[in-house]
Amino acid sequence: MKTNYYNVDPQYPNKNPIIQAAALISRGEIVVFPTETVYGLGANALDAEAVKKIFAAKGRPADNPLIVHVADKNWLEKVAQVNTLARELINKFWPGPLTLILPKKDIVPKEVTAGLNTVAVRMPSHPVAQLLIKAAGVPIAAPSANSSGKPSSTQGQHALDDLVGKVAMILDAGPVPIGLESTILDVSKMPPVLLRPGYITKEDLLPICKEIQDFKANFTANQKPPSPGLKYVHYAPTAPVFLAKEEGFFTIYEQLQKDYGNVAVLCSVEMLASSQKELPLFKILGSRKNLQSIAQELFAALRWCDQTEAKAVLVEIFPEEGIGLAIMDRLKRAAVVKG
Repeated sequence: MKTNYYNVDPQYPNKNPIIQAAALISRGEIVVFPTETVYGLGANALDAEAVKKIFAAKGRPADNPLIVHVADKNWLEKVAQVNTLARELINKFWPGPLTLILPKKDIVPKEVTAGLNTVAVRMPSHPVAQLLIKAAGVPIAAPSANSSGKPSSTQGQHALDDLVGKVAMILDAGPVPIGLESTILDVSKMPPVLLRPGYITKEDLLPICKEIQDFKANFTANQKPPSPGLKYVHYAPTAPVFLAKEEGFFTIYEQLQKDYGNVAVLCSVEMLASSQKELPLFKILGSRKNLQSIAQELFAALRWCDQTEAKAVLVEIFPEEGIGLAIMDRLKRAAVVKG
């Protein structure tokens, strides 16, 4: 398959390639598009055969449900049964990086929801995503635009690296603003359950929800996860990832050097400044004082590791508060050792 690649200015987008991408969606093809969180790999959410192409292109397990993206709050009624709490959250956080799990309507194919009776829905705020969904005239089902298990794409080039020849078109609008996938909240049950932390934090949600349960993953081989990103290993570069706290970080680094040889270090500027030795292979993620900077760089840095000769990757552990909870959620899913 030929993959057409277009650069699109997110502030002043050329609508021609977006209209072309929408036409492809309408014809049952799959395209890559930017959102404020990560790049998405999209198909018509109401077309079961088109949705199957997403799973084939990514190598994604069929029991891993997708998120349905809508361009207008009123579209939600087409795909889900909406309750009072959901409406309050939508009024506060949509458009934006919050995905809600709700009882699905029959119009949504089982391929989208992995056979579950609930559907994950969100309304992205990225202008290109909004234009694309509106032009297509249908909700768009989309996971992150990467090979299954690899770090999510936060730049168009990442999606091109993974999916060239597997998708009809890639719309590249530059680096995404957030860099981590959306928060997922299950409001199909009460109290609601936080399935995946993200940019919108539990603290942000509590004034509306009053009480939120934390999801505890404990899947057997035959169980289907209630939302994307819960059951399988995610975000991992080829080399094994190790996590370490500030105290003892460089002791662990020296041990990994002995065990593996080349070790890539992903850390804060503060950690690098505390090093008493030269690090031949490192990437600064940002500052501990600004965890959003860490979030924006995380997936790109994990992908950078695959461009090096690193045989192991050592990543700093960050405070699990605010967006730090989402950062550490992704790192724990990528890591083999969580020291």
